[in-house]
Amino acid sequence: MTPLLANTSHLPPGKLQRWFPFLSWLPRHSLGSLRADAIAGLTGAVLVVPQGVAYALLAGLPPAYGLYTAIVPAILAALFGSSKYMVSGPTAALSIAVFATLSPLAAPGSSEYISLMLTLTFLVGAFQCLLGMARLGILVDLVSHSVVIGFTAGAALIIAASQLPYILGLGQIGQHGFLGLWPVLIERWDDIQLSAIMIAGLTLATCLAFQRWLPRWPGMLIAIVLASLVTAWIDPQQHTIARIGIVQAGLPPLTAPDISQDSLILMTPSAIALGLLGLVEAAAISRTFALRSQERVDNNQEFFGQGLSNIGGAFFSSYVSSGSFTRSGLNASAGAQSPLAALLAAAFLVPILLLAAPMLHDIPMPAMAGLLLLVAAKLIDRDGVRQVLSSSRPETAILLITFFGTLLLSLEFSIYMGVLASLAFYLHRTTHPPVVQCPLSQAPSQLETLLKEKDHHVIRIDGSLFFGSCNAVARELDDLESPDLVILASGINFIDFSGIQLLHNQAKARHIRGGKLHLAWPKPDVIACLANAGIIDNDNVASHEKSMVITI
Repeated sequence: MTPLLANTSHLPPGKLQRWFPFLSWLPRHSLGSLRADAIAGLTGAVLVVPQGVAYALLAGLPPAYGLYTAIVPAILAALFGSSKYMVSGPTAALSIAVFATLSPLAAPGSSEYISLMLTLTFLVGAFQCLLGMARLGILVDLVSHSVVIGFTAGAALIIAASQLPYILGLGQIGQHGFLGLWPVLIERWDDIQLSAIMIAGLTLATCLAFQRWLPRWPGMLIAIVLASLVTAWIDPQQHTIARIGIVQAGLPPLTAPDISQDSLILMTPSAIALGLLGLVEAAAISRTFALRSQERVDNNQEFFGQGLSNIGGAFFSSYVSSGSFTRSGLNASAGAQSPLAALLAAAFLVPILLLAAPMLHDIPMPAMAGLLLLVAAKLIDRDGVRQVLSSSRPETAILLITFFGTLLLSLEFSIYMGVLASLAFYLHRTTHPPVVQCPLSQAPSQLETLLKEKDHHVIRIDGSLFFGSCNAVARELDDLESPDLVILASGINFIDFSGIQLLHNQAKARHIRGGKLHLAWPKPDVIACLANAGIIDNDNVASHEKSMVITI
């Protein structure tokens, strides 16, 4: 298929594309990819309506603010972010965090509350932009793959559990958390509506059928339309099956955050906390889909894109936004090819708000819940879970800590726990490098001849000798009482002052016993450090580098 903009010779240099990343993917669209993005965008626009309304209520705001947050912030994040599939907008975690932050300061839904919300959103965006421009996206590298897998699995179960009340026909039953939900469902067992379960099952079956036999068709949209028709037939009076409900029509009104000194002092601490939470969510989501699609995500660009989306949202009646697991998963499942799908989802939401808002009343909530259940199931990386569980105990512990933290605590805190666990295991590995005893035959031939009839030990150190590892290595070496000690040093990439002292002390201990310390295959940097410290002759560094063995 011929690209829509085939001539790319006019494209600006890479530095300009760094500031305007959409210039790198927008000209490469073909008619086929545009069609796929349009279908995915339309599907996402329909999905965000009930979600946006629910999240706005969680945040203590009028329902329309959830839809406003899915327009301008989503467009800016798609244009200036770096993830192909991630869709930004209102999220459950940030909605709850906004309510917890602002409810002690003003009455939810009041004009003062909305003013504080706009200021908070602006400051969150400014903080996120500063982190992106300071190139601090490297902080996200502390989130290991196991953390991402555990977080994704936990979030998927939370999303699925949150839809069970609608699938069972119980409607909105309040926020009880993952564990608190089940007693409520059992208590209301007699209120379960079989018709709602049937509609949810019909939606799931239709989606799965299209995925199996007609994968190129917009199966999710067809499933929603079919479920709406069946619902209108079996419940024309709308007594038993819940619908989305009335949504206020209209474009996002222009607004301005209050940036007075008092407001800045009041909101800045909370803005930093919510900004970090939003970045953790966005980074985890973008990394999840990057691993699956083999794309490369620029964390610094993503930080900047998220910050810009919140700054812009503060001027268009939006509250704090970030990447959405649910809508991003739906976007990928619906066949999105580029960030254009997220941009089109926001664009399609505008006519829905202006013209089709009354028609949304007929979409049954069980159908939307069934669709979200399918999306949640696809978010779980089953192959990744199996590989982690079978390959590494530390990585398994990290995955389980993150997974259960997500279910039992909170989404953001679970990631912090996973990162801390990753750092703890990493520090343990680096501060306890393997010290392996080897046969003399693995040493250079000159040492094999010299030490053949002597009492000796040959060990291999697979790690750097720095202040954090020296104590553990010293304990291993002190247990070796033979006069001569050979250290196979090819695995020592770095040595600091503590490591130099460790080798110097070991050399003195071997001399007292009538032997020597030999370093086999040391790297040039290690030789230079020993020479600068006076452990070996600085004038003969070149000859040391050519030799396979240094004797101290």
